[in-house]
Amino acid sequence: MAPMTGKVTPLAEAAGLAEYWSQKILAEANGQLFKVAKGVGSTNWHKHDDQDEAFYVLQGRLTIDLRDGPVVLDAGDFYVVPRGVEHRPKAEEDVLLFFVGTSVTSTKDGGKPDWSAKAPPAS
Repeated sequence: MAPMTGKVTPLAEAAGLAEYWSQKILAEANGQLFKVAKGVGSTNWHKHDDQDEAFYVLQGRLTIDLRDGPVVLDAGDFYVVPRGVEHRPKAEEDVLLFFVGTSVTSTKDGGKPDWSAKAPPAS
């Protein structure tokens, strides 16, 4: 799908996603992709050697597990996981996210769980 043009409402775009932990590109500018995602449960532990990963929470609460402890983000909070740092985002309830980066990071190598197209597994 081609990135959108014109006015975009990231919160509405993220809320409308059917698949968890899959990024949707909203726009591109100056070599950066502006993306949204919806998450619940957790991704797999992973790292990105080629780029930092910037998380902005639109709605809900996100915990980013790091090997040296968790970072908890609420709506309106922003955090950058530096490239090469192992992490695992997780959410108890649906969380809506906004990302800026040079590529889509929601791949199997990017921690995307196998169940992401369905409901998360029961805890």
